[in-house]
Amino acid sequence: MTSTIKDFIKMHFKHFNAAVVADAAESYCELLDNNGKMFVTLAGAMSTAELGKSLAEMIRKNKVHAITCTGANLEEDVFNLVANSHYKRIPNYRELTPHQEEDLYNAGLNRVTDTCIPEEEAMRRIENEVLKLWQTSDKKGESKLPHEYLYDLLLSGKIKNYYDIDPKNSWLLAAAEKNLPLFVPGWEDSTLGNMFVSQTFKGGLANLNAVKSGLHYMSELIKWYEKESANHKIGFFQIGGGIAGDFPICVVPLLTQDMKKDIPRWSYFCQISDSTTSYGSYSGAVPNEKITWGKLSADTPRFVIESDATIVAPLIFAYVLGW
Repeated sequence: MTSTIKDFIKMHFKHFNAAVVADAAESYCELLDNNGKMFVTLAGAMSTAELGKSLAEMIRKNKVHAITCTGANLEEDVFNLVANSHYKRIPNYRELTPHQEEDLYNAGLNRVTDTCIPEEEAMRRIENEVLKLWQTSDKKGESKLPHEYLYDLLLSGKIKNYYDIDPKNSWLLAAAEKNLPLFVPGWEDSTLGNMFVSQTFKGGLANLNAVKSGLHYMSELIKWYEKESANHKIGFFQIGGGIAGDFPICVVPLLTQDMKKDIPRWSYFCQISDSTTSYGSYSGAVPNEKITWGKLSADTPRFVIESDATIVAPLIFAYVLGW
């Protein structure tokens, strides 16, 4: 008899953090089974960790209905798509000396924990392609959201010849193909964001107007949540902390407190984080604190999994997919 990952989790994940993984995964399934929708947030370096191998299928199978991610996760999925074989893994990264780190820099290798992203094959290759799209909008006086440029780039097929992995493992490509609602607050804190601003100084772009800001993303998120929550319970699956989680979860108190709308709160909450509970830390705040802000209700299913998201998220996604 063939055993699935879901069977394995049900059999062995009975206590402590493991039990929360099983409970959160089962509650995720229950939300979807009852016509709910799931909102996923991506912090950390999930794209460089190749979370797309499971997240892309979650998108294709309608297990994820909207995503908020950092600017880094937005671009790094595309970097990995076109340059994976040029990445360099450093298993002993904890033992590197400052001089060895300098050697990596001089070789054009930017380290993210144990993985180095190649400057030329990944970052500059994508910059060269997306710059053309920015310049077209710049000349026309158009303005788009950051992810719309990457959706356009992927759907155009212009970088298809550079694909360096099976495209089914790119979560951003899967999202673009479904035109998945995507929200990227703080995009300027990213490699492409830095490159965009640099072009306004170098003369490649006339000004900053071609790319919309996080305020525009919040406006779009308000419209999305108000529309979807009218017919569906909306869950919140948070990977990591920071702006990727804090920005979208605030849409509920914005609607209820600032706009005086009768809107349901988030109907499910799960956070995977290695940040321990602490004073003043958003990432370390327990879900109950969010009740006091009007984000969650006392009866919202709430889960905190204190572990490495690169281990836990693929397991939960596999459970939901029935793998």
